[in-house]
Amino acid sequence: MGEQWATHRGSTGMARDVELSIRNDNGLPVPSGEVGEIYMRPLQPRPLFRSVGAPTPDPTPDGFYSLGDLGSVDEEGYLYVVDRRTDMIISGGANVFPAEVEAALSEHPKLVDQVVVPVPDPEWGQRVHAIVAPTDLSNPPTTQELRAFCRERLAAYKVPKTFDFVAQIPRSEAGKLNRNAIGEAVSAR
Repeated sequence: MGEQWATHRGSTGMARDVELSIRNDNGLPVPSGEVGEIYMRPLQPRPLFRSVGAPTPDPTPDGFYSLGDLGSVDEEGYLYVVDRRTDMIISGGANVFPAEVEAALSEHPKLVDQVVVPVPDPEWGQRVHAIVAPTDLSNPPTTQELRAFCRERLAAYKVPKTFDFVAQIPRSEAGKLNRNAIGEAVSAR
């Protein structure tokens, strides 16, 4: 697998024991490289998913299941997970994947952590908002510096419009973000 990862950076690998189908919002397959919702169908007849704390998703009429992850498959069949559908920000009608913006911000040498959330916006519906933890809270990068850094790596509509600077990003003991709770807290201000 190490050699495969080196030649397919960012990939989660090839599907094993399942057939993959990447589909658009209408449930139709999308071409290789295009982002859509990830659907899987077991190659052997058996239960594929068991959700803890949530109902098991119903299969599509053709037997595929989805847990709401978004991604793409390349020409060779390698899967790239982009984000969760529930985390997607729709700003001015454009889809923004927080994980993509977070990945760009993670390259900034003056940041140690970041989370991107949607906040309500009267003009755009939602705007991209970044909460960042600088390496030195007393000397953080400026918002202009961060926007310029992001513009070099992202399409203009994906660049955060607003920022909060914090000493530490709130995470669970397992290191997971509760993006919804963070976004609600920011929106409530």
